[in-house]
Amino acid sequence: MASSRLEINFIRLLSRCESMASEKRGEAEWRLEKYVAALEDMLVALRKNPSKPTQEVLTEYTRKVDFLKGLLEAEKLPSPTEKALANQFLAPGRTPTIANERMPATKTVHIQSKARCTGEMRDELLGTTDGDLRNRRGLPLDERQSAAELDAVLQHHHNLQEKLAEDMLNLARNLKNNTLAAQNIIKQDNQTLSQSMRQADLNFEKLKTESERLEQHSKKSVNWLLWLMLILVSFTFISMILFIRIFPRLR
Repeated sequence: MASSRLEINFIRLLSRCESMASEKRGEAEWRLEKYVAALEDMLVALRKNPSKPTQEVLTEYTRKVDFLKGLLEAEKLPSPTEKALANQFLAPGRTPTIANERMPATKTVHIQSKARCTGEMRDELLGTTDGDLRNRRGLPLDERQSAAELDAVLQHHHNLQEKLAEDMLNLARNLKNNTLAAQNIIKQDNQTLSQSMRQADLNFEKLKTESERLEQHSKKSVNWLLWLMLILVSFTFISMILFIRIFPRLR
């Protein structure tokens, strides 16, 4: 299905926001926040559009807009630790926004943001500035070793966080698979129950038909028996009359 004009404008603005998010911005930069707000309004209008895209595409658009919104909120946090923690919960898009992207731009932005937060955390723990980082080679050997050990600890914690996120993803995937399997079992049980109910209805109809036939047969049998008794009584009565006529009473 061809994209509508609203969707084309939405994709252009989304690509522009992803490009701006990947760049280093100053505190006075306000355009990205306004653009993301405009994306939210356009997404609402896109859902109401008669020629809206499929539900899967809308879900992916929503995921990317929520990622950009969460990224802006994370950047406003006061400490690098809070920023890094907020970045761990961000979910980038899964598909490229435009055709010439090899990897989704939001995923690239997510990687850059995590690296930036890790650097800020390291700077905060070391108590260094950009100028101090440039002159780190001039520090004594003990301080350089301490800095290297701190980098190793940060990298270890980062690896643990990545492993935890991967485990959570696997757990969610397994939960989804178990849910789908349970749904299939319930669906099969419902089909079996429906077939049993249909068979029970069919058996009930057959039983009703046979009951009606048996009732009719019983009525016929009663009628024949009644006629037979009437004939027998009549024959007995006539026989008695003839017997009396033929053999009169003796005096």
